[in-house]
Amino acid sequence: MSTTLKINGETRTVEAEPGTPLLWVLRDELKMTGTKFGCGVASCGACTVHMAGEPVRSCQTYIEDIEDAEITTIEAIHDDKIGAAVQQAWLELDVVQCGYCQSGQIMSAVGLLRETPKPTAEDIDAYMWGNACRCATYQRIRAAVLRASDILEA
Repeated sequence: MSTTLKINGETRTVEAEPGTPLLWVLRDELKMTGTKFGCGVASCGACTVHMAGEPVRSCQTYIEDIEDAEITTIEAIHDDKIGAAVQQAWLELDVVQCGYCQSGQIMSAVGLLRETPKPTAEDIDAYMWGNACRCATYQRIRAAVLRASDILEA
């Protein structure tokens, strides 16, 4: 089945059967490997992308459910003012350890800062709870979200 998607500002046509998760279209069809496979059941957050500006788990977002929504992946999040601030904070605070979950963490952090520009530590913990980090860099992630908020405010 031929499907047209708008990903990172570009219209792309892909071949995918109904029921195919967006994650596999991104990784296998479009070779956009920044979005990671973690659990396959939307529990870990490694596959988080934005659909119409909202964070979604691409492992459980099926190609036929996307319609004309704009999809943004980690490959283009720097084009967003909030995304650029989050990536800057991640680098400043050396958040990454192994790095596997970080694209999903960043995508969720951008979603949080869109909703709550000045989050508290509790806001961050509540919003980001579904993003697992096997290296347990949660304190650095929290600090980076707070730093990104400060960058945006300045």
